[in-house]
Amino acid sequence: MDYVILTDSSADLPWALYRELDIPFVPFNINVGGENRFDDESFTPAELYGTLRGGVVATTSQVTPEAFKDFFTPRLREGKDIFYAGLASGLSATYESACAARDELAPLYPASRIEVVDSASVTLGLGILLHRLARLRDAGAPFEALREYVERNKNNINHLFTVNDLMFLQRGGRVSKTSAVVGSLLGIKPMLHVTPEGKLKNHGKVRGRRQSLVALAEEASACAVGTELEYVMLAHGDCEEDMLVTLEEMKKRFTINHIVTRNLGATIGAHSGPGTVALFFEGKPRME
Repeated sequence: MDYVILTDSSADLPWALYRELDIPFVPFNINVGGENRFDDESFTPAELYGTLRGGVVATTSQVTPEAFKDFFTPRLREGKDIFYAGLASGLSATYESACAARDELAPLYPASRIEVVDSASVTLGLGILLHRLARLRDAGAPFEALREYVERNKNNINHLFTVNDLMFLQRGGRVSKTSAVVGSLLGIKPMLHVTPEGKLKNHGKVRGRRQSLVALAEEASACAVGTELEYVMLAHGDCEEDMLVTLEEMKKRFTINHIVTRNLGATIGAHSGPGTVALFFEGKPRME
């Protein structure tokens, strides 16, 4: 093809799957207790979540325009057009960094096109979108068809989350300290989703861990169209057994053609913490 599809590490696809889909990614930078790391294969889930459980604070920073220029330039030198779909602009300024890099590079490579789209998605919700884009590319779809597909379909990729430890959300400003302390004492588990604008929003709460895991599948039943799902993807914060509870509940309710599971990568896991379970599928338009 005369174009390449690019993304960033927040898509959380298994590393081998990025290669299988032929979609290179630019990694986010993670600061872990003062040490800079990249969200790539060198930073294992065991290391990430072990560090977080040990009380070390991890923070992320947006991918810079310079990093995007370094990422885009080799493809432009090969004469390729670039189609980049990465982390939702509602969650990070990385989208603006990609746009800044595009604007700087476009005059230098006037024969190439650089398309930067706001996926309004995160982790394996973005992964579903990338699967779809790879299918279009491999079927011979023209470059122009990719943006049209994203804009028409991104709002139908539902993102549902629950967390086990409210203190990680409190550190990120998602809940107040009082709510985090009281909720933890009462065993309250928040239910969250990603809005059409790509922002994380709390829309309810459940008492008890297992109830929250089942509630993810119950919400999926309300958000799905029919009982057959092409893709169901689940990500977890080093809590595979809990994630499997949600997956089994999904299997009770749906016929699923493709399942992908993975540990949440460092970009998102640093903020949501150990014990996060996230569910992604295509269905009705997302709730506000």
